[in-house]
Amino acid sequence: MDRASRPRVPLWLKLLASAWLVVWVPLYWQAYGPANFLWFCDLANFLIAIALWAESPLLMSSQAVAVLLVQFLWIADVIGRLALGFHPIGGTEYMFDESKPLELRLVSLFHVAILVLLLWALGRLGYDPRGLRLQLAIAVVVLPLSWLFGPERNLNWTWGPFGAVQHALHPVAYLLVLPLGYLALLYLPSHWAFRRWAPPAGRAGRAGRALRT
Repeated sequence: MDRASRPRVPLWLKLLASAWLVVWVPLYWQAYGPANFLWFCDLANFLIAIALWAESPLLMSSQAVAVLLVQFLWIADVIGRLALGFHPIGGTEYMFDESKPLELRLVSLFHVAILVLLLWALGRLGYDPRGLRLQLAIAVVVLPLSWLFGPERNLNWTWGPFGAVQHALHPVAYLLVLPLGYLALLYLPSHWAFRRWAPPAGRAGRAGRALRT
């Protein structure tokens, strides 16, 4: 096989990502219902699996923009709770809720695995700057769908940040400005960091092949 046509993602990793979905989806569906998959971190599991099979720098980059920083914050909050006894950021309280089954909390450690996988994928596939626009388009679709499930679910914080309902703005006005909040606080900082530190899409694969020759 010509080096240029060799898969950049090993088959075992693609199969592992698919097997993970087979295990994870029924557990989360039963515990939280299908609406829970609208959370960007949960939705990323599906899109990353597709990106692995397609070996798509564009789709993988969009998910790196969407959730890589969030995964860092999730891990920091868990570690903060373990080390300090309180949640410095918030959002991982369920990991310490003993009323929830242990296996359900353990599978939520996928946040750690996804962080490692995304960092590896950026190095392997490279970063495609168009991922920023793609993720913003995904957010524009997903956020209104999340909002429809009401303040009780507060999916993707469409009714208020940090799990609490906000009252400063009309709910519709808040929803309309929310994509800009995601863009400014999460997507753009990630995009700028990847543009600076990650290899560009296309060059990553060529560099890796050059090192093997």
